[in-house]
Amino acid sequence: MESADEFMKYRSPLVSRYASKEMAYNFSDRKKFTTWRKLWIYLAKAEKALGLPITDAQILEMEGHSEDIDFVMAAEEERKLRHDVMAHVHTFAHCCPTAAPIIHLGATSCYVGDNTDLIMLRDGFDILLPKLARVIDRLTNFAETYADLPTLGFTHYQPAQLTTVGKRACLWLQDLAMDMRNVQRARDDLRFRGVKGTTGTQASFLQLFQGEHEKVEELDRMVTEMAGFKRAYLVTGQTYSRKVDVDCLSSLASMGATVHKICTDIRLLANLKEIEEPFEKEQIGSSAMPYKRNPMRSERCCSLARHLVALMSDPLQTASVQWLERTLDDSANRRISLPEAFLTADIILSTLQNITEGLVVYPKVIERHIRHELPFMATENIIMAMVKAGGNRQDCHEKIRVLSQEAAAVVKQEGGDNDLLARVQRDPYFAPILGQLDDLLDPKTFIGRAPQQVTRFLTEEIRPLLDPYKAKMDIKIELEL
Repeated sequence: MESADEFMKYRSPLVSRYASKEMAYNFSDRKKFTTWRKLWIYLAKAEKALGLPITDAQILEMEGHSEDIDFVMAAEEERKLRHDVMAHVHTFAHCCPTAAPIIHLGATSCYVGDNTDLIMLRDGFDILLPKLARVIDRLTNFAETYADLPTLGFTHYQPAQLTTVGKRACLWLQDLAMDMRNVQRARDDLRFRGVKGTTGTQASFLQLFQGEHEKVEELDRMVTEMAGFKRAYLVTGQTYSRKVDVDCLSSLASMGATVHKICTDIRLLANLKEIEEPFEKEQIGSSAMPYKRNPMRSERCCSLARHLVALMSDPLQTASVQWLERTLDDSANRRISLPEAFLTADIILSTLQNITEGLVVYPKVIERHIRHELPFMATENIIMAMVKAGGNRQDCHEKIRVLSQEAAAVVKQEGGDNDLLARVQRDPYFAPILGQLDDLLDPKTFIGRAPQQVTRFLTEEIRPLLDPYKAKMDIKIELEL
């Protein structure tokens, strides 16, 4: 239950309105500061194992207070000290008096700050990847179902050669599959900062271990392993390279561009009444026009995807202005841009999953649109049939050209239906092929290899991509808003 004063200050709608509980928690203060305490415990355990005078009692005391953070005290300490890490060192030390002398021993602020960020990025990717896999899975089912349903293709948003509803979905899937590979690679490329000291030279730890380089390297390895990483960056400045943030957010921004394209397509098709996103029984499309069924979810995805794409400029600029071993002008920006990118990506994937689980197709509307345009597209087939029946190609072309322009005038100037087929049937010139017209105008003869392309693409490229996520496929998304 929210207190009344919560509504007296700005709240990010990314959290208050849209994001999943797991992603909101991933970037929460509780996750952040309990992770700091775990990192201090990992450091103390490794230092003890390597011979520093740290006792079991001190470690047990720290472990006993890893979760009970006094946020009020920490805020007071930060007001006094103007340093968030030292505020939490003091707060932790207050409830661990025995361990107080060895908390944060040899470390710099980035030991907890940067390493925690890397943990959050890794865990954020682990939340996003199954969601992306489910979107791909739902669209795969959709593409398979409608693999051979002919529909008008569009180039320049003008009617073009036919494709199929399933083949069009495969264009969406191809982009999402690229995103899946990019996001997975960004996640797998993440390393731990580890224990590197104030400028990355590990000088403080070398001093702690009296010049024993092997122990410093082992300390780095042990802490990295305890944090769940296989590798640490071998060189850092005070921070890990901010190019890592660029790498992570570029994969998410690229996915945002994909989602924007997919949802824009759905919005265009909804206008044609060929495809519709799910619409709840009591959902209101418009406060003024009760008949409307607006593609609200797709519009939300487009809106948020633009924000996700725009966030890409933050880490690019931050990485470009990091002076020498580090400057602090990265900090405030990263507190906003990193969580917002993951929160936004989380929201658009959840929303897109909801859309793709309930996409509605209207074959009769699609068929009507094909009927309006197909006679024009069939003219080449009609000419070829007449030539095979003994006609002259140039004479036939001129006949079709004149009749097509007459039919186009009816459509454009009079608002009538395309009557080219009726004109062909009335013209005695075309008598030799009248019996073939139905076959010549069968939409399925205009879709080329689209169904076969769908089958091969889903089999060879999409389903293998989903294999690692089979156990997480059954989760459905119910949107609260």
